[in-house]
Amino acid sequence: MLPFKLWVDADALPKILREVILRASDRYQLEVTFVANQNVGITPSVRIKSIQVMSGADRADQEIVERMQPNDIVITQDIPLAAQVIEKGGIAIHPRGEIYTTANVKARLHLRDFMDTLRGAGVQTGGPPPISERDKREFSSSLDQTILKQKRKTAS
Repeated sequence: MLPFKLWVDADALPKILREVILRASDRYQLEVTFVANQNVGITPSVRIKSIQVMSGADRADQEIVERMQPNDIVITQDIPLAAQVIEKGGIAIHPRGEIYTTANVKARLHLRDFMDTLRGAGVQTGGPPPISERDKREFSSSLDQTILKQKRKTAS
């Protein structure tokens, strides 16, 4: 097993990405924990775990931040969670494959707050389009590259 883990904010994870994550776990012998406030329907194994938290705003996020360690990888669409992961020394990946950084997470937080303000004023902002096959490939590639980078980093 690798000296770092993969955490999945599973409440909003598109199902199409589960197989990508499970294949990566098999390929790299990587421990994966899905965290959600509902049963995510993942069959537990030696490397695959699932944690169901109580319902409530950001409970899954809090659980991930409390349990994760520096160098762990977290998959999330949640910008505030990504910011906390980076602050704690982890790597955060968006389900479309973007790696969050200190710089881009701040910009995304500002945009998120602006969109919340618009929605609060009654403006229909719509949501993101569904995950496409291209998005799935981008995510898979990004996840593989990040795992390999962390593997090299933690081996030294």
